Amino acid sequence: MTTPPAGSAPTLDRRLAILLAMAMFVLVVDTSFMNVSISAVVADLDTTVSGVQSAIALEALVSAAFILIGSKVGDLAGRKRAYVLGLLAYATGAVAMMLAQSLTAVIIFWAIIGGLGASLLLPSMQSLIHGNFTGGNQVKVYALVGASASIAAAVGPLLGGFITTYLSWRVAFGLEALIIVVVLSGIKLVKDVQYTGDRSIDLVGAGLSALAMGGIVLGILVWQEGGEAVGALIALGGIALAALVWWLLRRKRQGKPVLLDPDLFRLPLFRVGVSQQTLQQITLGAAMITLPIFLQMVLEYDAMAAGLSLAPLSLSMFAMALLAGKRAGRRRPATIVLVGFTLVVIGILVLIPIVPRATSGWYLVLPLLVVGSGLGLLVSQLNNYTLSPITEERVSEAAGVNSAAGSFGLSFGLAFAGGVMLAALSLGFTAQADASTVLSPAEQTQVATALEEDAELMSNTALEETLVGQPEDVQAEILRINTEVRPRALQIALLVPLLAGLVGVVNGVRMRRLPDPQPNAAVEGASLGG
Repeated sequence: MTTPPAGSAPTLDRRLAILLAMAMFVLVVDTSFMNVSISAVVADLDTTVSGVQSAIALEALVSAAFILIGSKVGDLAGRKRAYVLGLLAYATGAVAMMLAQSLTAVIIFWAIIGGLGASLLLPSMQSLIHGNFTGGNQVKVYALVGASASIAAAVGPLLGGFITTYLSWRVAFGLEALIIVVVLSGIKLVKDVQYTGDRSIDLVGAGLSALAMGGIVLGILVWQEGGEAVGALIALGGIALAALVWWLLRRKRQGKPVLLDPDLFRLPLFRVGVSQQTLQQITLGAAMITLPIFLQMVLEYDAMAAGLSLAPLSLSMFAMALLAGKRAGRRRPATIVLVGFTLVVIGILVLIPIVPRATSGWYLVLPLLVVGSGLGLLVSQLNNYTLSPITEERVSEAAGVNSAAGSFGLSFGLAFAGGVMLAALSLGFTAQADASTVLSPAEQTQVATALEEDAELMSNTALEETLVGQPEDVQAEILRINTEVRPRALQIALLVPLLAGLVGVVNGVRMRRLPDPQPNAAVEGASLGG
């Protein structure tokens, strides 16, 4: 950062600002690429939809579990170094997706290493913007980076769908790697920002934090894959969460360094804001895994058609966030949030009965516009609302907690909605096979077993290929079961975002009883991870 002459305003380094915005674009667009490419990835890697869905949820989980730790790594090792390591980890995941020949490679390099990269990138990027720009320029860069994230969320499904359909899903991730190379080419423009606070590390708190989030979400992922020790994993997560609360309170009383200050949760606005942020991300995660699966595996859309069908959701969310952010006027933030969750609930309630009857994505346009508008209202308010009572010296820590809560909500929504959908599919297939008058008892047992493992993840076209050689009446009956049960399972899975939205409405009523937040200049850039 060039020092300007005394008395003059600092010059905005536009190239550095654009490079930071490009890094944020990659960070946000990555999951959109994966969501609209599910069927293509399944076909190319000869894997299952549930496996790909688990990888998507795991990537969000790793980011959530380690984002507070990643912030501390940046404090100790240097924010610039953490930024570079995060970019390299993300590039590793993108290159691995270009070359992957199995789901294992996707899980190791994209979900785990890429997720760790995200946990380093978000907190270091915020600190570097704060340290490389001042005054009005700092506000402009925060706005630019935030706009880049919003644009990535809006165009991600369309861009990913276009590239996947007309080129390859591997090219989409190659584009990510190329953008990261461009960002790294300008790394000399970045001035490191030294950390001057306490350099002690709360290793126990960090471990309990990762165990708490990891145990709960991994338990759900193991459940949907039919694994064992599901209850033990979820119980481990619950115990670790309780232990983390006890540990943080104990360390705080003793005056020792803590992973995060438990006194943050004594602030009513912060506490309810974090809970609403988590519910918003659960809703978004659940919708963004169930809807692409429905479009690609039930309607048998390619990635481009799936991206176009999801555009009403992503574009309305983007447009409403911009509109509400600029024209909220004197409307209470709590009221806007309440309206946002109410729209989400209404949209999903309309969507649920439409799903079994939908023969094209056009049937989904109106409810997705309503859901997207509701989510846009939430995006426009929640970050500033949550961080408004935070003092400047604690805003980075509070933003990290807010980002971790959001990432955990996203991973939970992805995993839980997917798990509920697969459980409903398995039960439905079994019930339909047992009730069939066409299938013999032996065939009923065989079909139920096979469908529990594979057919719930197949389009009818793919299923027909596996049934070659079977009697025609058996083929027709199995296809009938496949056709009837999958939309019903999706309806059940949509209860996850519906319930999250309903809890958000109840919380919104509580928010209206609290005083309105006061403007706080210290939180201008704290929304990067939101």
